[in-house]
Amino acid sequence: MPPHSPDIDEPAGDPAARRTAARGPRPKKLATIARHGRLKRSNPVATGLKILASTLAVALVSGGIVAGIALWDVAATVKPGVALVDAQGETVTDLPAIGAYPGGVNLLIVGSDSRAGQDPVFGDAEEETGNLNDVTMLVHISEDHSNATVVSFPRDMFVSIPSCPDPTGGSFDSMSRQKINTSLSYGGLACTALTVSQLTGLEIPFAAEVQFSGVMAMSTALGGVTVCVADPIEDEYTNTFLSAGEHTLEGYEALQFLRTRHGVGDGSDLSRISNQQVFLSAMMQQVKSAETLTNPAILYSLAKAAAQNMQLSDSLTSLDTMIAIAMTLREVDLSNIAFVQYPNEAVEGGVEPIDDAATALFAALANDQPIQLTGATGAGAVANPADPVPADPAEGADAGADPAATAPPADATDTSAGAVVLPSSVQGQTADQRTCSRGRTLENQ
Repeated sequence: MPPHSPDIDEPAGDPAARRTAARGPRPKKLATIARHGRLKRSNPVATGLKILASTLAVALVSGGIVAGIALWDVAATVKPGVALVDAQGETVTDLPAIGAYPGGVNLLIVGSDSRAGQDPVFGDAEEETGNLNDVTMLVHISEDHSNATVVSFPRDMFVSIPSCPDPTGGSFDSMSRQKINTSLSYGGLACTALTVSQLTGLEIPFAAEVQFSGVMAMSTALGGVTVCVADPIEDEYTNTFLSAGEHTLEGYEALQFLRTRHGVGDGSDLSRISNQQVFLSAMMQQVKSAETLTNPAILYSLAKAAAQNMQLSDSLTSLDTMIAIAMTLREVDLSNIAFVQYPNEAVEGGVEPIDDAATALFAALANDQPIQLTGATGAGAVANPADPVPADPAEGADAGADPAATAPPADATDTSAGAVVLPSSVQGQTADQRTCSRGRTLENQ
């Protein structure tokens, strides 16, 4: 495994020594005068309380100092932001507090395949100069923070790209039909955000771009993510070889697991999406565990990894905004976090949206309604073999019927659960589902 831990530059000199030299020698303390007489007898309870109070005071003070240094350190590593614009071309500014944001939170996460500034193991940055958004995910958190949905957009899906601002001035022309993963190289993060906004009908005030090193750093900050592999994964392209069973992945291994497509499902990008959802659900289960949410070292490491390795929109460079968004997710139950794939169908050279299913999905998100999935997990994932097999469908039911045929319209909800039932063409899983990667060996490629 190649090294992936970033080097840490220590500041020159000893800050404590410099401060001492600047102040000069300290004045000597006055000698304590001993007074004779009867001393009060010590009360063990009072003494214990005093010790406890003193200990708490020291802990609070030192904790505050550490927190202050940590926040300063993270703030110092945040890269300059990217200005986002809305559909009218107006810059997104003056955002209200997350808890009061109307219509919920929409955060776009873009994974770039650029080799610029990355480890040489990923290729020559001079020769492989592409900058495609191979991973495009929209995170929607409802206004009441009761549910969240993460939508993955297939990289080879044909969409229209709107006119995007040129960072050097002016704007780029719109395009009627291009693969969505060209939007990043065409007009940067702001263009990808506009493209997804036009496609979904949702305003996107927050966006972040992450490269290979960022994925490695964040998985390492978590101490690794344990994933389940149902069948052996063999992929010579990403050098990913995993036997059936559980594997704890971090750093380079975690990144290559997320990048593999030849080694999962049918070898397509769609299989890679469902394989990524196996990782994401396992990660959410881990992040939501008490050990993670109450461990300041892990939380700080995650914030530092994000700040160092992500290109953020201007709206996300504020620490309180980043923390507020993270805090909203902490309150969402795992069963109410859904990972879905944008509904699509195959066409020559790629895939294209299934408009009816997409309309149902994004109408639910626009109205902050929870969703109920009826589709499969996707070609790259299967239910955990260790879990009990679900009961057969009720006698007399048509097991082969398409759930989409009986799904309610987009604005209808399941009154028993309050959720919008989506067509089966919307594939995915919830964060509490235990799924495994469906591996693919070399002999089947």
